[in-house]
Amino acid sequence: MKKYQKFLIGAACVAAVAVATGSFMKVNAASDQVTVAGQPVDLTYAAEKALPAVVHIKYVQNSKTQTVRMQRDPFEDFFSDPFGFFGPSERDRQDGTRERQIQTPKRTATGSGVIISADGYIVTNNHVVEGADELTVTLNDNREFSARIVGTDKNTDLALIKIDGKNLPAISIANSDDIKVGEWVLAVGNPLGLNNTVTAGIVSAKARSLGANGVESFIQTDAAINAGNSGGALVNTKGELVGINAMLYSQTGSYSGYGFAIPTTIMNKVVADIKEYGTVQRALLGIRGGDVLNYINAQKEEGKEVDLGTNEGVYVDDVESEGAAADAGLEKGDVIISIDGKKVSKMAELQEIMANKRPGDKISLTYLHNKKKETKNVVLKNAQGNTKVVKQADMDVLGADVRPVTNQQKEQLSINYGLEVIKVNSGKLKEAGIAKGFIIQKVNDEDMKTVEDLQQAVKEASTSKEPVLIIRGIYPTGKKAYYIVELQ
Repeated sequence: MKKYQKFLIGAACVAAVAVATGSFMKVNAASDQVTVAGQPVDLTYAAEKALPAVVHIKYVQNSKTQTVRMQRDPFEDFFSDPFGFFGPSERDRQDGTRERQIQTPKRTATGSGVIISADGYIVTNNHVVEGADELTVTLNDNREFSARIVGTDKNTDLALIKIDGKNLPAISIANSDDIKVGEWVLAVGNPLGLNNTVTAGIVSAKARSLGANGVESFIQTDAAINAGNSGGALVNTKGELVGINAMLYSQTGSYSGYGFAIPTTIMNKVVADIKEYGTVQRALLGIRGGDVLNYINAQKEEGKEVDLGTNEGVYVDDVESEGAAADAGLEKGDVIISIDGKKVSKMAELQEIMANKRPGDKISLTYLHNKKKETKNVVLKNAQGNTKVVKQADMDVLGADVRPVTNQQKEQLSINYGLEVIKVNSGKLKEAGIAKGFIIQKVNDEDMKTVEDLQQAVKEASTSKEPVLIIRGIYPTGKKAYYIVELQ
């Protein structure tokens, strides 16, 4: 479970207690739910519906051997071999350093997930599965399955995994836009190692932004969420999924009042994109900004009075050239107030709307320019500035075989790591002029120690704003070189 820490100073606590009388109401899926003000709701039906669809996920990252470089200690050398009978260690280097191999410990962790289809698709958080060598899913009836990662999205902290099963108890998915502040919800998951746990609370707020993810519009709840709840279900009184539990708000690392869930409006789009394209198709408006009220308050602190014509909306602080907003004529200082007729009062609401769009989609954008309302039709673009589908490239696009450098190569070239190009076929490396024998050390300023490092660099670059690889390295002669490899 991600933890969001924030210290509150001088806050006044006001306790409000509501006393209600009357009978408990049974929520039945076969009949319409009746709401009577002041009466509590029986949540047993929701729990019975949701529990079978929420799974326990065990994460395993195996022990790995890593080579580290450190300064050689002459005193240690003398006392370990005072007369020099054994000669220098094969790890000793000419520059006075020593390489040692260390064994990283095996890591295990647990989280939760939600079965969304009877054939075994499960949604969880990206941080629950990221870097896993093994994933084991345990169902509510104690059946175990090995799982594979279908796709992940760091920007929303969501992941889609798959187990081989049939007729699995998939959860019903509701539209999170329909839930209301004050509505009862259940958090279902496996907190603190306690499997199949249900906690109850209400929706405390919607479209909450914490600055933890690239795209976020959290449902805030006071249902208790703790470590291990990550990836679990937030459900309504009908047992329908309205969000994926993602993080808690805490000064201690444990639940202390509020938890946050990713709404199903965002989840559905991420899942659909991963299934269809292998990566999320993210539409961008091409602006930077924030909540109007935050901007006004920041200006007041500097002694400036600001009148934007509204206290709600998204203040446009910067417009990216050649972006969708720039094409529509938006300028710095404008205030976005609605999209497709839906009111936008803060950045988190804008992000939630945009999270459901794809490059090429058209939206009707209403904004204030010098306090005057204007509406423009805008064609959304991807991070690369066009409307095409963005595909995540595989390392095969490079058209080359690589392997980690040997200890002998490290010694000869005075390097700590690198990937030797052992074969060059038709592909991006050949087009860039990279020849067999070249040792790749850095790609886009990231160290290349393993083949997996290069694979990850290619994937990330292929969906970025600038789909290029800046490759730096060294030839066996000692000549250093760098190349620019375009992936588009």
